[in-house]
Amino acid sequence: MMRTHLKHLLSSIFSLFLILFATTASSLLAQEGFTYDRDEPPTMEMLVEAREVFEYEVRYGFFTLGWVDVELLPDTTYNGEKAYHLRTRIRSNRRVPFVGTRIVNYETLFQYTEDWPYSFVFWRDDIHDEEYDIVRIIFDREAGEVHFFESGEPADTLELEDPASGGDIIFYYSRMFAGLEEPYRLPTYIENEKGLVTAKSSTKKEMRSYDAFDEPIETYLSEGEADVDGPFGFRGTFKSWFSTDDLRVPVEAHVRVIFGNVKVRLISYKRDG
Repeated sequence: MMRTHLKHLLSSIFSLFLILFATTASSLLAQEGFTYDRDEPPTMEMLVEAREVFEYEVRYGFFTLGWVDVELLPDTTYNGEKAYHLRTRIRSNRRVPFVGTRIVNYETLFQYTEDWPYSFVFWRDDIHDEEYDIVRIIFDREAGEVHFFESGEPADTLELEDPASGGDIIFYYSRMFAGLEEPYRLPTYIENEKGLVTAKSSTKKEMRSYDAFDEPIETYLSEGEADVDGPFGFRGTFKSWFSTDDLRVPVEAHVRVIFGNVKVRLISYKRDG
């Protein structure tokens, strides 16, 4: 029973992470390339051009459950269209009792309009077991449908509601609202069902410290609710914090899971663009 709970808790790291998502000190600006030329949040073009690489630590109380790496990979194509490739990798802490080493990749091919990013396809690979394409979600916008597959076999089909996402697109979408009082609503397709993630940001600024930066940074707080169920989902309220620079970097998230509060915090950040 404990092993099952811990595996589900580790799996829920992904949904927690999806909720994600400065100081003016010259040393921080030089190190991280932060800029403050805009009063409004970033556009999708700005976010994909930045080519950011993130590493987050996931903690439950005094325990480090694992780490989450996020990277925008080289551009590709999907059905003849240009696509961006976002990879979210979860690495469990092998020292957590009854869990061991688990490495799971969540992959998304997507494009974007002036208003929002949108997914072409989303899939999951269990690297530690050498099992690939365990879950695949295809967003068929011509038919207005979302198709679910499990281990290559059709599982379900639902009506598509834009801006439809397999989940990790919220990593970009939420940043387009950070620091605004305008709420957002993102239809999220997980575990053969559709849920909703809704949130609203504060315009107030708060200083917070992170291992990724030499000094405390200014942040915006966002609070919302995730109406998502499933083995790697949760249902309930959450909090997330974003830097106040032009790119609104996701730096922290808190959510309640079966055992209590889990926290995700940024420990490494760089830009290749």
